Amino acid sequence: MSAKKKIRENRIKKISTLESAGYSAYPSKTKRTHTIKEALSSFKLLEKKKEEVILVGRIRAERRHGKLTFLTLEDGTENIQVFISEETVGKEGYRFFTGNFDVGDFAEVKGFLFHTKRGEKTVRALDYKMLAKSILPLPEKWHGLKDEEERFRKRYLDIMFNPEVKEMIKKKALFWNSVREFLVKEGFWEVETPALETVAGGADAKPFKSYYNALGIDVYLRISTGELWQKKLMVAGFEKTFEIGRQFRNEGISYEHLQDYTQMEFYWAYADYKKGMKLVERLYKHIARKTFGTLKFRIRGFEVDLSKKWERYDYWEVIKKHTGVDINELNLAGIKKELDKLGIKYEKRGLSKGRATDYLWKYCRKKLKGPGFLINVPAEVSPLAKRNIKNPEIAERFQVILAGSEVGNGYSELNNPLEQAERFKEQQELRDKGDEEAQMYDHDFVEALEYGMPPTCGFGLSERLFSFLIDKPARECQTFPLVRPKKK
Repeated sequence: MSAKKKIRENRIKKISTLESAGYSAYPSKTKRTHTIKEALSSFKLLEKKKEEVILVGRIRAERRHGKLTFLTLEDGTENIQVFISEETVGKEGYRFFTGNFDVGDFAEVKGFLFHTKRGEKTVRALDYKMLAKSILPLPEKWHGLKDEEERFRKRYLDIMFNPEVKEMIKKKALFWNSVREFLVKEGFWEVETPALETVAGGADAKPFKSYYNALGIDVYLRISTGELWQKKLMVAGFEKTFEIGRQFRNEGISYEHLQDYTQMEFYWAYADYKKGMKLVERLYKHIARKTFGTLKFRIRGFEVDLSKKWERYDYWEVIKKHTGVDINELNLAGIKKELDKLGIKYEKRGLSKGRATDYLWKYCRKKLKGPGFLINVPAEVSPLAKRNIKNPEIAERFQVILAGSEVGNGYSELNNPLEQAERFKEQQELRDKGDEEAQMYDHDFVEALEYGMPPTCGFGLSERLFSFLIDKPARECQTFPLVRPKKK
């Protein structure tokens, strides 16, 4: 029998001992008077008044010295030392404690605060209670664990033993709160739209497919956070809306990409992409200040200062500068030749000139530090964006560029129903040729546009922005990343 299994069996016996003595190993309530942080902040006063406190938490460490024991108790706000001895809880009480309580257990401790001879803030326990008996022992060497899948599979232990992971999760909450705070202050209404759709729309991505038993139809998990739904709200008369929610893309895992993640999208009637860029720049600065307290970041080896003037990166000029290629002079075969020359991998099925050009752009963007906006993107790869009036070959689209990547996407929304129908038709043709990321034809959305939608700017950002600002892999920034089930 393994040591771990022996410990487990021994602790299960302790549960029986507790219950035989009339105590629950898993009671439903506690009489806690203070969090540990509150007790420490008021320590001097509570110690002077000799006021009794009841603290709770997990036993994280234990040192036994004959008739007395020192514990470290942690409740998520702070930790504190607990002193328990025969003198304070009695001989039988002390023996019962040492025989049935272990590191990893959740316990309630009642007592008085005092300073030890070494000046350490401590609780002198007068009584104790089990709150939750741990059956498995806490690992001894979690910090040195190099198996990423195991860390993610037991993320609760990763959080417990790595304070920086816990802080990252808190910062992520601040991140999304700052987005919400900014948009609400700007007059946007938060909305909720369907996560299950009969047509996966609003983005170029491969969706997850499921089956809706009650209606007997195939459905897709959404690949955008309500883009087409929010535009229907513009049709309905809303002027400013946003949604923060999960979206799903059935694509590969990488340093930057996720399949199940949180995204925000806003839609702003009577605004164009130029107004959108001004608002987005203010939004990003607000997020940075509220979440990280700074506008200066080191991201993927780049020094990025959001307070500096934001650049304007021309799509065509960037490609020409970094490859020497003028894509206006090349057909699809010519662009494919350049991709092969540069060693850029690409999906050959359903490849169009626009998609091939975009592979070339993604190669070049890695050299851009930012902050800045990518502009003059081909209309061919922007099926939901308005064409530029002066040059119909490009879209009124902008993308936020930081540290060699896109961390935000927006545009003047296409509101001409006839042109939108034609764009959907072109996208559907690409899908039929094998391009699984091309957009589906959404007849209901086209019909909604036929009732009239005002000029609108839309924009979206995902938790990828958070991972960039904190400079960690996107998967590392998820609270519970999906992992393959462990083989039994």
